Amino acid sequence: MLSFSGEDSDFVRLNHNRIRQAGRVAQRRIVLDLIKGRRHAEVCVDLAGHIEQDLNQLLISLKNLRDQLIFLPEDPYLTFAMEVSHSEYHHDKEVISSHEAIEQILQLADGMDLVGIFANGSQYSGFANSMGQRNWHSTTNFNFDWSCYHAADKAVKGSYAGFQWQQDKLLTKLESIKQQLAIVAKPPKTIKPGRYRAYLAPSAVSDILGLISWGGFGLKSHRTKTTPLIQMLEQGRRLAPSITIHENHARGLAPIFTRAGFIKPKQVTLIEDGRYQHCLVNSRSAVEYHSLTNAESEYPESLDLAAGHLTSESILGDLDTGLYIGNLWYLNFSDRNACQLTGMTRFACFWVEDGEVQSPVNVMRFDDSVYELLGTNLLGLTRERETIFDCSSYGSRSNNSVELPGALVKSIRFTL
Repeated sequence: MLSFSGEDSDFVRLNHNRIRQAGRVAQRRIVLDLIKGRRHAEVCVDLAGHIEQDLNQLLISLKNLRDQLIFLPEDPYLTFAMEVSHSEYHHDKEVISSHEAIEQILQLADGMDLVGIFANGSQYSGFANSMGQRNWHSTTNFNFDWSCYHAADKAVKGSYAGFQWQQDKLLTKLESIKQQLAIVAKPPKTIKPGRYRAYLAPSAVSDILGLISWGGFGLKSHRTKTTPLIQMLEQGRRLAPSITIHENHARGLAPIFTRAGFIKPKQVTLIEDGRYQHCLVNSRSAVEYHSLTNAESEYPESLDLAAGHLTSESILGDLDTGLYIGNLWYLNFSDRNACQLTGMTRFACFWVEDGEVQSPVNVMRFDDSVYELLGTNLLGLTRERETIFDCSSYGSRSNNSVELPGALVKSIRFTL
């Protein structure tokens, strides 16, 4: 089996709304997995882009794997696609040059203390095996993640990502940042510990779901009872009926095939109407627990939270009096088995009275259960959803993403 990955990406780091570092990354690698019976050995080879040199390196690596294979034990959980399924996907028509995008950012954010990183370019994935299967996936996308500072640690965070660059959408986001900065400049309000009505912006909802995803949706964590959603499985607890969560493989950022050649379903329903439905199953768990592979890993790559009925334009009026929370930070479990989370507010946390934003709020720590935040205390979700791409680039650009609405809750507990 051959698993290919690569990218041609531009990276631009900004500070004080000026270019501080710019560069291009072009990289390709192949993972070669040699299988005989239930024994297998694999090697990762970085490609130089010279066919003869790369082919020679792969042939040497293949010989080394053959020499190693006879000494390796059998792998009881080894599995790979036996049915040949071809696929080819290209999403690279709506391309903007990084030069043009950065010019627009610098112009629209003129006079702002903007710091962030812009990534733009193509990502590739491929698969081939000796049975004749061939799969290909390529996409061109951008991801701009930034913060705008008023002074010291007073800032507002923003992001813009997608496949098709729209200048008017970037302008709308930056205008919203400017309005929030004007509020951040006001004297901050300190609130006492207790429960408060709140609106969680899509980024804050993403922070919560991101923590739950660590072990929350995988088959192995469910069978070993290490999932933070264990009470949904064993005690009949549920989230609000408006909560439906899918793994949306059809979004197009991550490939539809796995590195073992399995074709992912277009969608996996994880939670429907507040009740747990299905798990993410990687190839090894599929063998261990006699299931079917439906994902590359058991951590979501393309999480999708269904929209609700509230409108973003009226959300302050719906909130009335309480907290507008743009982001949550440093999240962790305070009680994993109860899916109890703790974390901090930071950027764009505002006090709202009678539907009007009054002042920023000093940093607070919350401690609350997901069964309450997205369950008994959930008042509604917004119709509008935001697509957020993972901005990490350790080793290569991530192709994980989420699409989700904001959430209005009647109560969130702050402890200090």
